[in-house]
Amino acid sequence: MVTLAVLAILTGASSGGCASPTHTPTPASAPRTTTRPNLVVIYCDDMGWGDVPGFGLEGHTPPSYTRQMPNLSGLAASGARFRHYYTAQPVCSASRAALLTGCYSNRVGINGALMSDSKIGIAAEERTLAELLDDAGYTTLMAGKWHLGHFPQFNPTHHGFDEFYGILYSSDMWPPRFGKAPPLHLYSGIERGEEISNLEGQGLLTGKFTARTCDFIRRSAAAGPPFFAYLAHPQPHTPIAAGPEFQPASRGELYGAVMREIDWSVGEVLRTLDECGAADNTIVMFTSDNGPWLPFGTDAGDAGGLREGKGTTFEGGVRAPCIVRWPGHVPAGCVSDVPWMSIDLFATMAAIVEAPPVAVDRPIDGLDVRRVWACEPGVESPHDALWFYYHASHLEGVRMGRWKLSLPRKSRTLDGKPGGVDGAEVAYVEKQVPLALFDLEADPTESVDVSAAHTDVVAAIMKHVEAARADLGDALTNRDGPGRRAPGRATE
Repeated sequence: MVTLAVLAILTGASSGGCASPTHTPTPASAPRTTTRPNLVVIYCDDMGWGDVPGFGLEGHTPPSYTRQMPNLSGLAASGARFRHYYTAQPVCSASRAALLTGCYSNRVGINGALMSDSKIGIAAEERTLAELLDDAGYTTLMAGKWHLGHFPQFNPTHHGFDEFYGILYSSDMWPPRFGKAPPLHLYSGIERGEEISNLEGQGLLTGKFTARTCDFIRRSAAAGPPFFAYLAHPQPHTPIAAGPEFQPASRGELYGAVMREIDWSVGEVLRTLDECGAADNTIVMFTSDNGPWLPFGTDAGDAGGLREGKGTTFEGGVRAPCIVRWPGHVPAGCVSDVPWMSIDLFATMAAIVEAPPVAVDRPIDGLDVRRVWACEPGVESPHDALWFYYHASHLEGVRMGRWKLSLPRKSRTLDGKPGGVDGAEVAYVEKQVPLALFDLEADPTESVDVSAAHTDVVAAIMKHVEAARADLGDALTNRDGPGRRAPGRATE
């Protein structure tokens, strides 16, 4: 279902002494361009579906900080909100692998979150979105959290990015959390830079990565060829930290401060595009890698009323807020409930730049979703079904249209307990989850099993389940997957 409704730009207090915190969006009447568009992807970490203005279920009370995020509200007003956008896996490394390769993460051998002692990463044979666009003449930057391997061979500069400024894995993989973990360093290309040794250092990262991205946009716009900027914020993944100009009045307001700084970052990027004259010909996509890390309570985000969060394939773990702006192609103020996934960005950009077909022996899973972006009347998802995976090769659920089949498994949950306070973590429990069919239009909270009344739907979805198992396998049913490819392995 697609509706058109221009969003009112929410105004509110901004923190600190940042000049001009609110970006005025590019007019919706910007002309359709014929040249290859630039691409800016702003990718947050553990940001919940309800953490962004305009998302959340009807009747759900949005967090107060969403009233103080004018730049994201403005981005949505000049672009489109996609309320049924999905990440391919509800955890860090796997979701990033899917975004950048157009494949289910299991296909490229990246599952879960790679730790700081992991010996694997993205394989050299996999073609990333950066490589696709580099081949099409784009200049490319990755700023922020990489998390697809920390050995030199996995560095972003070996996978299509001309420039890299960031961290190689999650910002919590440092001695304060894991004891014997190696120090957390900033990298510039393959060169290791300063150590991030305290929360003050963590709090500077959003500003540093934003500044580097804006500098790249200015240089690239002046040089002439199209560009791709991938800004992958480590926040609001714990340990949450905000810059000095965004420090809240109390510790309990820190998560909101972190989100307001991300909103400021969005405004800086949009303003830079305007100043460079690049806004009319730039696709801007804003989203998150997965849902909120609920055990951290006041340091975690808001799932917007959806069930569960990060680390589960319930909607709160895999459905992420997503805004796309592309003047002349994405209608301003569109609100769409058509499902699509992170894997579709690769295929869509390949279609836009008219890239050569992918290699027969290295297929991708994403599809071209330009018609979905365009909010065409009556448009449906190009996917017959969307598969969701979590933890190794466990097939846990399949969505087909309005229906979602949740497969039997164990799943982690707080089981009604509140999360921790001010950085404290509450332990999950593992509970057995039975087979269930949910009608996501009538029951977005996945609370009523209607499988007995819709046995025909269950049978139809099970055909997709079996197709997935035959291709990518399923550890829950001891199935191997001939379609899976090996990850890269460290050579030193």
